[in-house]
Amino acid sequence: MESTIELQFLGATGTVTGSKFLLTTGQHRVLIDCGLFQGYKQLRKRNWQALPIDPNTIDGVILTHAHLDHSGYLPLLARNGFSGPIWSSAASRDLCRYLLPDSGFIQEKDAEFANRHHFSKHAKAKPLYTRADAERCLEQFTPIPFDQDLSLLDGLECRLARAGHILGAAIVQLRIGTLRIVFSGDLGHSGSATMVPPAPVPQADYVIVESTYGDRDRMEAEPEPVLEQIVNRTIARDGTVIIPAFAVGRTQSVLFHLHRLMQAERIARVPVYLDSPLAISATQVFEDHPDDHRLSPHEAQQACQLPEYVRDVERSKWLCQDPTPKIIIAGSGMATGGRVLHHLKSYVGNANNTVLFTGYQAGGTRGAAMLKGAESIKIHGQRWPVRAEVHQLDMLSAHADRGELLQWLASAAQPPKQVFIVHGEPDASEQLRVDIQDELGWNAMVPEYQQRVTLS
Repeated sequence: MESTIELQFLGATGTVTGSKFLLTTGQHRVLIDCGLFQGYKQLRKRNWQALPIDPNTIDGVILTHAHLDHSGYLPLLARNGFSGPIWSSAASRDLCRYLLPDSGFIQEKDAEFANRHHFSKHAKAKPLYTRADAERCLEQFTPIPFDQDLSLLDGLECRLARAGHILGAAIVQLRIGTLRIVFSGDLGHSGSATMVPPAPVPQADYVIVESTYGDRDRMEAEPEPVLEQIVNRTIARDGTVIIPAFAVGRTQSVLFHLHRLMQAERIARVPVYLDSPLAISATQVFEDHPDDHRLSPHEAQQACQLPEYVRDVERSKWLCQDPTPKIIIAGSGMATGGRVLHHLKSYVGNANNTVLFTGYQAGGTRGAAMLKGAESIKIHGQRWPVRAEVHQLDMLSAHADRGELLQWLASAAQPPKQVFIVHGEPDASEQLRVDIQDELGWNAMVPEYQQRVTLS
Protein backbone atom coordinates (compact mmCIF):
# COMPACT_ATOMS: atom_id res chain seq x y z
CA MET A 1 0.00 0.00 0.00
CA GLU A 2 1.40 3.39 -1.02
CA SER A 3 2.00 6.02 1.66
CA THR A 4 0.02 9.25 1.71
CA ILE A 5 1.43 11.92 -0.60
CA GLU A 6 0.78 15.50 0.38
CA LEU A 7 1.37 18.77 -1.44
CA GLN A 8 1.53 22.07 0.45
CA PHE A 9 1.47 25.48 -1.23
CA LEU A 10 3.99 27.70 0.54
CA GLY A 11 3.98 30.48 -2.05
CA ALA A 12 2.72 31.69 -5.43
CA THR A 13 -0.89 31.63 -4.18
CA GLY A 14 -2.82 34.84 -4.81
CA THR A 15 0.40 36.35 -6.17
CA VAL A 16 3.03 35.78 -8.85
CA THR A 17 5.91 35.57 -6.38
CA GLY A 18 7.36 33.33 -3.70
CA SER A 19 6.96 30.00 -5.53
CA LYS A 20 7.44 27.13 -3.06
CA PHE A 21 5.65 23.79 -3.18
CA LEU A 22 6.39 21.16 -0.54
CA LEU A 23 5.87 17.55 -1.61
CA THR A 24 5.79 15.05 1.26
CA THR A 25 5.83 11.31 0.64
CA GLY A 26 6.16 8.43 3.06
CA GLN A 27 9.93 8.65 2.63
CA HIS A 28 10.93 12.17 1.66
CA ARG A 29 10.20 15.86 1.72
CA VAL A 30 11.07 17.74 -1.46
CA LEU A 31 10.61 21.43 -2.22
CA ILE A 32 9.76 22.37 -5.79
CA ASP A 33 11.07 25.92 -6.23
CA CYS A 34 12.25 28.14 -3.41
CA GLY A 35 11.43 31.71 -4.35
CA LEU A 36 11.34 35.14 -2.74
CA PHE A 37 8.14 37.06 -2.21
CA GLN A 38 8.24 40.40 -4.00
CA GLY A 39 5.91 43.35 -4.52
CA TYR A 40 3.48 44.34 -1.75
CA LYS A 41 4.97 44.86 1.71
CA GLN A 42 2.68 42.26 3.29
CA LEU A 43 4.08 39.71 0.85
CA ARG A 44 7.72 40.73 1.34
CA LYS A 45 7.28 40.34 5.09
CA ARG A 46 6.73 36.61 4.52
CA ASN A 47 10.40 36.32 3.54
CA TRP A 48 11.29 37.13 7.15
CA GLN A 49 8.87 34.60 8.65
CA ALA A 50 10.00 31.08 9.47
CA LEU A 51 8.78 28.36 7.14
CA PRO A 52 6.17 26.01 8.61
CA ILE A 53 8.75 23.23 8.22
CA ASP A 54 12.27 22.78 9.57
CA PRO A 55 14.72 23.24 6.64
CA ASN A 56 16.77 20.39 8.16
CA THR A 57 13.98 17.96 7.28
CA ILE A 58 13.90 18.82 3.56
CA ASP A 59 15.71 16.17 1.50
CA GLY A 60 16.14 18.19 -1.70
CA VAL A 61 14.98 21.12 -3.81
CA ILE A 62 14.01 20.92 -7.49
CA LEU A 63 14.26 24.23 -9.30
CA THR A 64 12.11 25.00 -12.34
CA HIS A 65 14.21 28.05 -13.28
CA ALA A 66 16.55 30.72 -11.98
CA HIS A 67 14.34 33.81 -11.56
CA LEU A 68 14.44 35.04 -7.97
CA ASP A 69 10.72 34.51 -7.37
CA HIS A 70 11.55 30.82 -7.85
CA SER A 71 15.14 30.58 -6.54
CA GLY A 72 15.81 33.63 -4.35
CA TYR A 73 15.01 32.03 -0.97
CA LEU A 74 17.61 29.28 -1.40
CA PRO A 75 20.44 31.10 0.42
CA LEU A 76 18.21 31.62 3.47
CA LEU A 77 16.94 28.03 3.37
CA ALA A 78 20.53 26.76 3.37
CA ARG A 79 21.63 29.18 6.08
CA ASN A 80 18.76 27.94 8.25
CA GLY A 81 19.81 24.30 8.00
CA PHE A 82 18.95 22.83 4.59
CA SER A 83 21.96 20.77 3.45
CA GLY A 84 20.52 18.63 0.67
CA PRO A 85 20.96 18.81 -3.10
CA ILE A 86 19.44 21.50 -5.32
CA TRP A 87 18.56 19.92 -8.66
CA SER A 88 18.16 22.10 -11.74
CA SER A 89 19.05 22.26 -15.41
CA ALA A 90 22.64 23.19 -16.20
CA ALA A 91 21.64 26.63 -17.51
CA SER A 92 19.61 27.36 -14.37
CA ARG A 93 22.60 26.39 -12.25
CA ASP A 94 24.86 28.69 -14.27
CA LEU A 95 22.42 31.60 -13.99
CA CYS A 96 22.00 31.13 -10.25
CA ARG A 97 25.77 31.46 -9.89
CA TYR A 98 25.21 35.13 -10.78
CA LEU A 99 21.61 35.79 -9.69
CA LEU A 100 21.83 34.60 -6.09
CA PRO A 101 25.08 36.34 -5.08
CA ASP A 102 23.81 39.49 -6.81
CA SER A 103 20.58 39.27 -4.78
CA GLY A 104 22.57 39.01 -1.55
CA PHE A 105 24.84 41.88 -2.59
CA ILE A 106 21.88 44.15 -3.41
CA GLN A 107 20.23 43.37 -0.09
CA GLU A 108 23.44 44.21 1.76
CA LYS A 109 23.83 47.48 -0.15
CA ASP A 110 20.17 48.44 0.33
CA ALA A 111 20.52 47.87 4.08
CA GLU A 112 23.73 49.93 4.17
CA PHE A 113 22.07 52.74 2.18
CA ALA A 114 19.05 52.76 4.48
CA ASN A 115 21.25 52.94 7.54
CA ARG A 116 23.51 55.62 6.09
CA HIS A 117 20.58 57.87 5.12
CA HIS A 118 18.43 56.98 8.15
CA PHE A 119 15.24 56.17 6.27
CA SER A 120 14.78 52.66 7.65
CA LYS A 121 11.90 52.30 10.11
CA HIS A 122 14.03 49.84 12.10
CA ALA A 123 16.86 50.69 14.46
CA LYS A 124 19.23 49.08 12.01
CA ALA A 125 18.26 47.67 8.63
CA LYS A 126 19.59 44.16 7.95
CA PRO A 127 19.79 42.16 4.73
CA LEU A 128 17.60 39.07 4.45
CA TYR A 129 20.80 37.23 3.54
CA THR A 130 24.25 38.14 2.32
CA ARG A 131 26.34 37.50 -0.75
CA ALA A 132 28.37 35.01 1.27
CA ASP A 133 25.17 33.11 2.18
CA ALA A 134 24.30 32.88 -1.51
CA GLU A 135 27.75 31.72 -2.54
CA ARG A 136 27.69 28.94 0.05
CA CYS A 137 24.39 27.52 -1.20
CA LEU A 138 25.74 27.32 -4.77
CA GLU A 139 27.85 24.35 -3.65
CA GLN A 140 24.62 22.35 -3.23
CA PHE A 141 23.56 22.63 -6.90
CA THR A 142 23.45 19.41 -8.93
CA PRO A 143 22.65 19.92 -12.62
CA ILE A 144 20.43 17.36 -14.35
CA PRO A 145 19.76 17.00 -18.10
CA PHE A 146 16.54 17.56 -19.99
CA ASP A 147 14.43 14.72 -21.38
CA GLN A 148 15.87 11.94 -19.24
CA ASP A 149 14.21 9.90 -16.50
CA LEU A 150 16.33 10.16 -13.37
CA SER A 151 16.05 8.70 -9.88
CA LEU A 152 16.71 11.59 -7.51
CA LEU A 153 15.80 9.83 -4.27
CA ASP A 154 14.62 6.35 -3.42
CA GLY A 155 11.09 6.16 -4.83
CA LEU A 156 11.23 9.57 -6.53
CA GLU A 157 11.88 9.88 -10.27
CA CYS A 158 12.16 13.14 -12.17
CA ARG A 159 12.13 14.27 -15.79
CA LEU A 160 12.71 17.81 -17.04
CA ALA A 161 11.21 19.21 -20.25
CA ARG A 162 11.86 22.66 -21.68
CA ALA A 163 9.39 25.35 -20.57
CA GLY A 164 10.60 28.09 -22.95
CA HIS A 165 10.38 30.85 -20.33
CA ILE A 166 14.07 31.73 -19.90
CA LEU A 167 17.34 29.87 -20.35
CA GLY A 168 17.15 26.57 -18.53
CA ALA A 169 13.48 26.89 -17.58
CA ALA A 170 11.94 23.47 -17.01
CA ILE A 171 8.62 21.70 -16.75
CA VAL A 172 9.10 19.17 -13.94
CA GLN A 173 7.47 15.74 -14.00
CA LEU A 174 7.78 13.73 -10.79
CA ARG A 175 6.86 10.07 -10.47
CA ILE A 176 6.22 8.38 -7.13
CA GLY A 177 5.26 4.79 -7.79
CA THR A 178 2.48 5.05 -10.37
CA LEU A 179 1.58 8.64 -9.44
CA ARG A 180 2.74 11.42 -11.80
CA ILE A 181 2.80 15.09 -10.82
CA VAL A 182 3.71 17.88 -13.23
CA PHE A 183 4.81 21.40 -12.29
CA SER A 184 4.68 23.80 -15.21
CA GLY A 185 7.06 26.31 -13.66
CA ASP A 186 6.73 29.48 -15.75
CA LEU A 187 5.72 28.69 -19.32
CA GLY A 188 7.09 30.74 -22.20
CA HIS A 189 5.40 32.42 -25.12
CA SER A 190 5.35 30.02 -28.08
CA GLY A 191 5.88 32.90 -30.52
CA SER A 192 9.00 34.27 -28.86
CA ALA A 193 11.73 35.35 -31.28
CA THR A 194 14.44 34.15 -28.92
CA MET A 195 13.19 31.27 -26.75
CA VAL A 196 12.15 27.74 -27.70
CA PRO A 197 8.42 26.89 -27.27
CA PRO A 198 7.24 24.93 -24.22
CA ALA A 199 7.18 21.15 -24.52
CA PRO A 200 3.76 19.44 -24.33
CA VAL A 201 2.36 18.38 -20.96
CA PRO A 202 4.01 15.15 -19.80
CA GLN A 203 1.72 12.39 -18.58
CA ALA A 204 0.18 13.59 -15.32
CA ASP A 205 -2.33 12.70 -12.63
CA TYR A 206 -1.94 16.20 -11.18
CA VAL A 207 -0.82 19.41 -12.84
CA ILE A 208 0.34 22.55 -11.03
CA VAL A 209 0.13 25.35 -13.62
CA GLU A 210 1.10 29.03 -13.52
CA SER A 211 -1.48 31.72 -14.32
CA THR A 212 0.44 34.99 -14.64
CA TYR A 213 -1.58 35.89 -17.76
CA GLY A 214 -4.48 33.59 -16.97
CA ASP A 215 -7.08 36.28 -17.60
CA ARG A 216 -5.74 37.92 -20.75
CA ASP A 217 -4.37 37.25 -24.18
CA ARG A 218 -1.15 38.88 -25.25
CA MET A 219 -1.08 41.74 -27.72
CA GLU A 220 -0.72 40.23 -31.18
CA ALA A 221 1.36 43.14 -32.44
CA GLU A 222 4.99 42.52 -33.32
CA PRO A 223 7.34 44.18 -30.82
CA GLU A 224 9.68 45.87 -33.30
CA PRO A 225 7.23 48.38 -34.85
CA VAL A 226 6.12 49.47 -31.38
CA LEU A 227 9.69 49.65 -30.10
CA GLU A 228 10.64 51.62 -33.22
CA GLN A 229 7.94 54.24 -32.63
CA ILE A 230 8.75 54.69 -28.95
CA VAL A 231 12.51 55.01 -29.48
CA ASN A 232 12.23 57.36 -32.45
CA ARG A 233 9.70 59.60 -30.70
CA THR A 234 11.90 59.86 -27.62
CA ILE A 235 15.15 60.48 -29.50
CA ALA A 236 13.46 63.14 -31.68
CA ARG A 237 12.86 65.25 -28.58
CA ASP A 238 16.43 64.64 -27.34
CA GLY A 239 15.22 62.24 -24.67
CA THR A 240 16.61 59.06 -23.16
CA VAL A 241 14.86 55.69 -23.09
CA ILE A 242 15.17 53.87 -19.76
CA ILE A 243 14.38 50.16 -20.04
CA PRO A 244 14.02 48.33 -16.71
CA ALA A 245 14.70 44.77 -17.82
CA PHE A 246 15.07 41.41 -16.18
CA ALA A 247 18.72 40.38 -16.44
CA VAL A 248 17.84 36.91 -17.66
CA GLY A 249 15.85 36.51 -20.86
CA ARG A 250 14.26 39.93 -21.29
CA THR A 251 17.54 41.85 -21.61
CA GLN A 252 18.74 39.51 -24.33
CA SER A 253 15.42 39.76 -26.20
CA VAL A 254 15.50 43.58 -26.06
CA LEU A 255 19.08 43.64 -27.38
CA PHE A 256 18.10 41.30 -30.21
CA HIS A 257 15.24 43.56 -31.35
CA LEU A 258 17.23 46.77 -30.94
CA HIS A 259 20.05 45.31 -33.02
CA ARG A 260 17.65 44.33 -35.81
CA LEU A 261 16.09 47.81 -35.84
CA MET A 262 19.46 49.51 -36.01
CA GLN A 263 20.72 47.16 -38.71
CA ALA A 264 17.65 48.01 -40.79
CA GLU A 265 18.17 51.74 -40.05
CA ARG A 266 14.68 51.97 -38.58
CA ILE A 267 15.98 53.66 -35.43
CA ALA A 268 18.93 55.98 -34.96
CA ARG A 269 22.24 54.48 -33.89
CA VAL A 270 22.23 56.16 -30.51
CA PRO A 271 24.41 54.71 -27.76
CA VAL A 272 22.97 51.68 -25.99
CA TYR A 273 24.20 50.95 -22.47
CA LEU A 274 23.69 47.74 -20.55
CA ASP A 275 24.07 48.96 -16.99
CA SER A 276 23.75 45.72 -15.09
CA PRO A 277 26.71 43.53 -14.13
CA LEU A 278 24.22 40.72 -13.59
CA ALA A 279 22.73 41.06 -17.08
CA ILE A 280 26.23 41.18 -18.56
CA SER A 281 27.05 37.86 -16.89
CA ALA A 282 23.68 36.38 -17.88
CA THR A 283 24.29 37.39 -21.48
CA GLN A 284 27.44 35.24 -21.48
CA VAL A 285 25.38 32.29 -20.16
CA PHE A 286 22.95 32.96 -23.04
CA GLU A 287 25.78 32.38 -25.51
CA ASP A 288 26.99 29.29 -23.60
CA HIS A 289 23.67 27.42 -23.90
CA PRO A 290 22.59 27.53 -27.57
CA ASP A 291 20.14 24.63 -27.16
CA ASP A 292 17.99 26.70 -24.82
CA HIS A 293 17.10 29.45 -27.32
CA ARG A 294 16.29 30.00 -30.98
CA LEU A 295 19.15 32.30 -31.96
CA SER A 296 22.08 31.13 -34.04
CA PRO A 297 25.53 31.68 -32.49
CA HIS A 298 26.02 34.59 -34.91
CA GLU A 299 22.70 36.23 -34.00
CA ALA A 300 23.38 35.82 -30.29
CA GLN A 301 26.86 37.27 -30.65
CA GLN A 302 25.64 40.28 -32.65
CA ALA A 303 22.91 41.11 -30.14
CA CYS A 304 25.31 40.77 -27.24
CA GLN A 305 27.86 43.07 -28.90
CA LEU A 306 25.37 45.93 -29.42
CA PRO A 307 25.61 47.72 -26.06
CA GLU A 308 28.43 49.21 -24.09
CA TYR A 309 28.73 47.09 -20.95
CA VAL A 310 28.70 49.30 -17.86
CA ARG A 311 30.47 47.41 -15.11
CA ASP A 312 31.74 50.04 -12.68
CA VAL A 313 29.72 52.35 -10.50
CA GLU A 314 31.44 55.52 -11.69
CA ARG A 315 30.43 54.89 -15.30
CA SER A 316 26.87 54.23 -14.14
CA LYS A 317 26.85 57.53 -12.26
CA TRP A 318 28.13 59.30 -15.38
CA LEU A 319 25.14 57.98 -17.33
CA CYS A 320 22.82 59.68 -14.83
CA GLN A 321 24.44 63.03 -15.74
CA ASP A 322 24.87 62.56 -19.50
CA PRO A 323 22.33 64.78 -21.34
CA THR A 324 22.67 63.17 -24.79
CA PRO A 325 19.95 60.88 -26.24
CA LYS A 326 20.58 57.21 -25.52
CA ILE A 327 19.07 53.92 -24.45
CA ILE A 328 19.85 52.55 -20.98
CA ILE A 329 18.93 48.96 -20.11
CA ALA A 330 19.23 48.26 -16.39
CA GLY A 331 17.83 45.97 -13.73
CA SER A 332 15.55 45.31 -12.11
CA GLY A 333 12.68 44.55 -14.48
CA MET A 334 9.94 45.74 -12.09
CA ALA A 335 12.06 48.64 -10.77
CA THR A 336 12.19 47.05 -7.32
CA GLY A 337 15.94 47.50 -6.90
CA GLY A 338 19.25 47.66 -8.71
CA ARG A 339 20.89 50.39 -10.77
CA VAL A 340 17.72 51.31 -12.65
CA LEU A 341 16.51 53.12 -9.54
CA HIS A 342 19.30 55.69 -9.84
CA HIS A 343 18.46 56.22 -13.52
CA LEU A 344 14.79 56.66 -12.70
CA LYS A 345 15.69 59.33 -10.14
CA SER A 346 17.65 61.17 -12.83
CA TYR A 347 15.32 60.75 -15.82
CA VAL A 348 11.73 60.07 -14.74
CA GLY A 349 11.01 63.72 -13.94
CA ASN A 350 11.72 64.92 -17.51
CA ALA A 351 8.88 64.71 -20.04
CA ASN A 352 11.38 64.26 -22.90
CA ASN A 353 12.34 60.82 -21.58
CA THR A 354 10.58 57.46 -21.73
CA VAL A 355 10.44 54.57 -19.27
CA LEU A 356 9.74 51.36 -21.17
CA PHE A 357 8.78 48.23 -19.26
CA THR A 358 9.18 44.93 -21.08
CA GLY A 359 7.25 42.41 -19.04
CA TYR A 360 4.75 41.65 -16.31
CA GLN A 361 4.71 44.07 -13.37
CA ALA A 362 3.60 42.48 -10.10
CA GLY A 363 1.23 44.37 -7.84
CA GLY A 364 3.00 46.56 -5.31
CA THR A 365 6.05 47.21 -7.50
CA ARG A 366 7.15 50.61 -8.83
CA GLY A 367 6.61 49.30 -12.35
CA ALA A 368 2.97 48.48 -11.66
CA ALA A 369 2.43 51.88 -10.04
CA MET A 370 3.95 53.77 -12.96
CA LEU A 371 1.90 51.85 -15.52
CA LYS A 372 -1.24 52.74 -13.56
CA GLY A 373 -0.35 56.42 -13.89
CA ALA A 374 1.29 57.20 -10.56
CA GLU A 375 2.21 60.88 -10.38
CA SER A 376 5.25 60.06 -8.25
CA ILE A 377 7.21 57.05 -7.07
CA LYS A 378 9.14 56.49 -3.86
CA ILE A 379 12.83 55.65 -4.24
CA HIS A 380 15.32 55.57 -1.38
CA GLY A 381 12.94 57.26 1.01
CA GLN A 382 11.99 60.18 -1.27
CA ARG A 383 9.14 60.88 -3.71
CA TRP A 384 10.14 61.49 -7.33
CA PRO A 385 7.65 63.04 -9.81
CA VAL A 386 6.80 60.97 -12.90
CA ARG A 387 6.72 63.19 -15.98
CA ALA A 388 8.38 60.87 -18.50
CA GLU A 389 6.32 58.79 -20.91
CA VAL A 390 5.65 55.32 -19.51
CA HIS A 391 4.97 52.33 -21.74
CA GLN A 392 4.91 48.55 -21.59
CA LEU A 393 5.85 46.13 -24.35
CA ASP A 394 3.39 43.47 -23.26
CA MET A 395 4.18 41.31 -26.29
CA LEU A 396 7.75 40.81 -25.02
CA SER A 397 6.55 39.07 -21.86
CA ALA A 398 8.20 35.70 -21.31
CA HIS A 399 4.93 34.20 -20.01
CA ALA A 400 2.33 32.23 -21.91
CA ASP A 401 -0.99 34.04 -22.16
CA ARG A 402 -4.47 32.68 -21.40
CA GLY A 403 -4.92 30.99 -24.76
CA GLU A 404 -1.43 29.49 -24.70
CA LEU A 405 -1.92 28.14 -21.17
CA LEU A 406 -5.14 26.42 -22.25
CA GLN A 407 -3.46 25.12 -25.39
CA TRP A 408 -0.58 23.74 -23.35
CA LEU A 409 -2.93 21.97 -20.94
CA ALA A 410 -4.94 20.56 -23.84
CA SER A 411 -1.75 18.94 -25.17
CA ALA A 412 -1.99 16.35 -22.38
CA ALA A 413 -2.62 12.83 -23.64
CA GLN A 414 -5.41 12.42 -21.07
CA PRO A 415 -7.11 14.70 -18.52
CA PRO A 416 -5.42 14.85 -15.10
CA LYS A 417 -7.39 14.17 -11.95
CA GLN A 418 -6.89 17.75 -10.81
CA VAL A 419 -5.27 21.01 -11.93
CA PHE A 420 -3.94 23.38 -9.27
CA ILE A 421 -3.68 26.98 -10.45
CA VAL A 422 -0.84 29.03 -8.95
CA HIS A 423 1.49 31.95 -9.68
CA GLY A 424 -1.14 34.53 -10.57
CA GLU A 425 -3.00 37.49 -9.16
CA PRO A 426 -6.45 36.43 -7.86
CA ASP A 427 -8.41 37.57 -10.94
CA ALA A 428 -6.01 35.82 -13.31
CA SER A 429 -6.02 32.52 -11.41
CA GLU A 430 -9.79 32.49 -11.03
CA GLN A 431 -10.40 33.24 -14.71
CA LEU A 432 -8.08 30.42 -15.75
CA ARG A 433 -9.88 28.07 -13.36
CA VAL A 434 -13.21 28.91 -14.97
CA ASP A 435 -11.80 28.52 -18.47
CA ILE A 436 -10.22 25.14 -17.67
CA GLN A 437 -13.52 23.85 -16.33
CA ASP A 438 -15.64 25.36 -19.12
CA GLU A 439 -13.39 24.73 -22.12
CA LEU A 440 -11.58 21.54 -21.12
CA GLY A 441 -14.10 20.06 -18.70
CA TRP A 442 -11.37 19.35 -16.12
CA ASN A 443 -11.34 19.67 -12.36
CA ALA A 444 -9.43 22.81 -11.38
CA MET A 445 -8.91 24.72 -8.16
CA VAL A 446 -7.00 27.75 -6.88
CA PRO A 447 -5.24 26.76 -3.64
CA GLU A 448 -4.78 29.10 -0.70
CA TYR A 449 -1.53 30.07 1.02
CA GLN A 450 -0.13 27.15 3.06
CA GLN A 451 -3.04 24.89 2.05
CA ARG A 452 -2.34 21.16 2.13
CA VAL A 453 -3.87 18.67 -0.32
CA THR A 454 -3.61 14.91 -0.38
CA LEU A 455 -2.72 13.31 -3.72
CA SER A 456 -3.76 9.75 -4.51
